[in-house]
Amino acid sequence: MRSGGWWRAIAVLAGFGAAAGLIAFYVGSYLMVRPPAVAAVAGTGGSRLTLQTVASLGRGPHPDWVSYLARAPDGEWRHTTVLKVPAHSLIRVTIYQYDTATGLRNPYWGGPRGIVGEMSVNGRRVPTLDPDLASHTFAIPELGVSVPLEGVADDAKNQCSVAPCSLAEAHTTVRFAFRTGAPGTFRWQCFVPCAAGFVLGFGGPMQSLGYMDGYLRVV
Repeated sequence: MRSGGWWRAIAVLAGFGAAAGLIAFYVGSYLMVRPPAVAAVAGTGGSRLTLQTVASLGRGPHPDWVSYLARAPDGEWRHTTVLKVPAHSLIRVTIYQYDTATGLRNPYWGGPRGIVGEMSVNGRRVPTLDPDLASHTFAIPELGVSVPLEGVADDAKNQCSVAPCSLAEAHTTVRFAFRTGAPGTFRWQCFVPCAAGFVLGFGGPMQSLGYMDGYLRVV
């Protein structure tokens, strides 16, 4: 083989090696990551989950990614989307929503579904949310649960920049409840295309555990 052929062969092999390295990085960084589980807190009238959504995590390998966080039974906020709840139970959810509105591509999702009673936003009962006001959703497709989360105003004062956010910062408070059935593991995620900088808004944090999707472990 002439010297030029050797160099071309080496370049092709180097290209394959780089591609394999990128695939390994993707698998290791996104598909194999398993954040710790946060358990619901047992209480009168059902178990309670408390979450927050933030426009940017502000730390870690992806500080500018939008994210969910969960409050552990000890009161500390954990950067995780793996949630553990009891089977055949009423789960009462509170979500503190710190991000601004992105809007729903399909207004059908403005109506909460699969919940017990109505959702409330800042203490008001809201049977259907204006789709333009939605920032994120909390959806468990296999359980038929989908709840839109109202965003804060774009010009709201004292907006949060680094998670976890405090109640002194601009936010909306969304509350709702749903029932679990038999034990199992169910995928949940946000269905608002809120991943800025990714194709159609559905890459990056939208497909990564610990950010905008996770697992509901019913035990």
